[in-house]
Amino acid sequence: MAAKSKATLRSRLACSISVLALPLAGMATIGSAQAQETGTTSQDVIVVTATRRSETVQDVPLNIAAIGGAQIEEQGFEDLADALAYVPGINIVDRGGRQGNPIIVRGLNADPINSGDGNNDGGGTVATYLGEIPLFIDLKLNDLERVEVLLGPQGTLYGAGTLGGAIRYLPNRPDFDSNMLQIRSSFYQYQEAGSPSADIGFTFNHAVSDTFAVRGSVDVLHDSGFTDYSYRVRTPGVSNPNPDFNDPADVAANLAPVNDADGEEAVSGRLAARWAPTDWLDATATYYFQFQDIEGRQISSRRSPIQAGAYESALRVLEPIERDNQLLAIELTADLGFAELTSATGFGTYEEDGQRDQTDLLISLEYSYESFPNFTAFTREQGEDEFFNQELRLVSTYESQFNWIIGAYYNKAEFVSNSSEFTPNYAAYVNDNFAFGLTENPTDLEYFSTSNTQLTESALFGELGWDITDRLSITVGGRYYEYELESVSTVDFPLFEAPTYTPLTLSEIRDLAFDPALAQSDDGFLYKFNIAYDLSDEILAYFTVSEGYRIGASNGLGPCPAFDPLATQGACALAPGQQYGPNPGDIAQFDERQFGPDQTTNYELGAKTTWAGGAITLNGAIFLVEWTDPQVSSATVNANIPITVNAAGAESKGFELQGSWQVAHNFEVRGTYSFTQSELTADVPFLIRTITTPGFGSAFENGESGDRLPGSPETQASAFARYTMDLEGGAQLNYNFGVSYTGDILTRTGGRGSSTTLDSYVVANGSINYDAGDWGATLFINNIGNEYIETGIRGTALSNQTINGAVVRSHYANVAPPRTFGVRFYYQFGE
Repeated sequence: MAAKSKATLRSRLACSISVLALPLAGMATIGSAQAQETGTTSQDVIVVTATRRSETVQDVPLNIAAIGGAQIEEQGFEDLADALAYVPGINIVDRGGRQGNPIIVRGLNADPINSGDGNNDGGGTVATYLGEIPLFIDLKLNDLERVEVLLGPQGTLYGAGTLGGAIRYLPNRPDFDSNMLQIRSSFYQYQEAGSPSADIGFTFNHAVSDTFAVRGSVDVLHDSGFTDYSYRVRTPGVSNPNPDFNDPADVAANLAPVNDADGEEAVSGRLAARWAPTDWLDATATYYFQFQDIEGRQISSRRSPIQAGAYESALRVLEPIERDNQLLAIELTADLGFAELTSATGFGTYEEDGQRDQTDLLISLEYSYESFPNFTAFTREQGEDEFFNQELRLVSTYESQFNWIIGAYYNKAEFVSNSSEFTPNYAAYVNDNFAFGLTENPTDLEYFSTSNTQLTESALFGELGWDITDRLSITVGGRYYEYELESVSTVDFPLFEAPTYTPLTLSEIRDLAFDPALAQSDDGFLYKFNIAYDLSDEILAYFTVSEGYRIGASNGLGPCPAFDPLATQGACALAPGQQYGPNPGDIAQFDERQFGPDQTTNYELGAKTTWAGGAITLNGAIFLVEWTDPQVSSATVNANIPITVNAAGAESKGFELQGSWQVAHNFEVRGTYSFTQSELTADVPFLIRTITTPGFGSAFENGESGDRLPGSPETQASAFARYTMDLEGGAQLNYNFGVSYTGDILTRTGGRGSSTTLDSYVVANGSINYDAGDWGATLFINNIGNEYIETGIRGTALSNQTINGAVVRSHYANVAPPRTFGVRFYYQFGE
């Protein structure tokens, strides 16, 4: 699979570069261009459009942070996780490229930090926009004008519903006054890696005429990785995954270690064409792409019984995955005189094809897999997502005490996936030793599951603002929404089928009839109220009440059959009230097949202040979020598979501070601090699944009112300082130093169920940058202290058991990168 992936990636790269090179051939001149950036220091101003009007951060009566393109380059941010470390009240669980990184805002966490795999989904607590199109993607931060982060529900401003906030990637638009080419490169080395990494790319802008321009970029990433799969078996089902570790010959005969097995090859970029034939019409069409081949998990198995090293995985097979994101966006703006009309149309696709180790789950079922000494299982997973969405928005532009926004939104999406579980030589072993009569399928396919979900949603939204006086304004907003969700999930056991059993393809899964028991639909109305008052020209105070909403979904598991004391049920989902054991109380408390929508009400009191003639800014907010039917993490009764369920209620409260100080013309400091306390407000029976030892029997613990929610720290802080030296010829030498603090994190609600508490940690980054205008170079060190940082946990210490000689290794930690040294270069031609 690895060879195929690299060949595929090279083909995509050649195609992407050839497409983006076409406009370069017609450039009359080649010039350098600065990003459309108005500055990043406290004396400069970043203009944002989060409220659908151009305003400065200090003028927006909302909790908003803006990270400009210059700051992204200055601090070397490569992805969203890097940038959000310097934004209060929001954090990303860094689990590496293989698993996906959930975004958690103000303690609202849906994607469990204790889960194993993610996908093209940020957890659902925020809406992420690429330009004007709602799409979650962990985008490589290249050629961006800025990133805007809004805390609190924003469903009256945006088409996509938001539970706790919104994040917007704003790319640089094609420029009618620029012909430029920028070439950039980055070379770096992880402390624990055996080879260097590189990221090389270019951006061009070509003004074909005064009314037509094109802009494009391509970036190619080769990341070496730093996690060693030191316990990989030579041949699954043949090699012994548990050799005598005191006998080097036995180890060498059965294991084939792979160093730096979590690397990534990626090609990302975009091609945009902008046309403004009149002074009232402006249209942009953009094709975005991001193709990733990721080799494995960014984990440490030092918590497992194997007690591997800090950056070693004890899993038995390699776990590559391919992820392809593509988006075609058409954005049109028309000045109608009294209002500005915006149309945003998006069509996107996402594909993934991956493999993962399934051995530990099957051993822990205690269904006889563990009796096979050479047992190793792996799962191949495929998925395809497609969506089409359309947003229309009308924003008033005339001079009046009143201003308004009216919008309409439509989205249709389909998510299709299958999972094939392989157990090499297991059926033959069982038939030879136990005479069970299992089917010896030539592919060793043991389990096959499918999932298909179709979502249709629409909304009408808007806001009305009234400037009562020059200093006092009120805004009210509303959102009417409705959605329909249809799903079907199936499971099959080829061990009991004919040897010619053929798994369903993704196209065949699309033809399956939907399960009426999994159908969901809902509609409702959300509101917003905001009052803002300028106490002076330097102090703005505001109060906001806003509601947020998130749809439900299927957990993607097949239904459990009726309980049979003579049969095992395997990995499946129970319906509420369904019996799962022989005792009268063995009744399912939740619908494990699906979960319903949840809703938030956010109360926020904030202030934005400027001091010392603009040299100092200090902004703060206190908030209370009431969370109804919160989507929280649990697990199935059978097989302990992570799922999402609805609890009765929760709340989050705290405060956030951010500020900057231009100490001198060449010295600036910035800082943030946040405290968030999120907890259940009602008891939740049977919420937490745990293990009864010895063995892997299920036990249940209740979630109790007052239990702290998992997945996010109570305390976060950051600081950044920049010192600039002016050199001859207009060049500058910039010294940058940033440090971020993340408090401890629970991995299970209330710290129950053998939960692990992740230690707090501090990460310090530093760089020295030489900027000569047309070119520049930066030396940098990330994680200067080489801190070992655990960002998430899989399983619990109770998983560390040995069953019939089979060692369960499912208790491992996601880890952040170790110390990294590097250098970045750029060169720009033209202007």
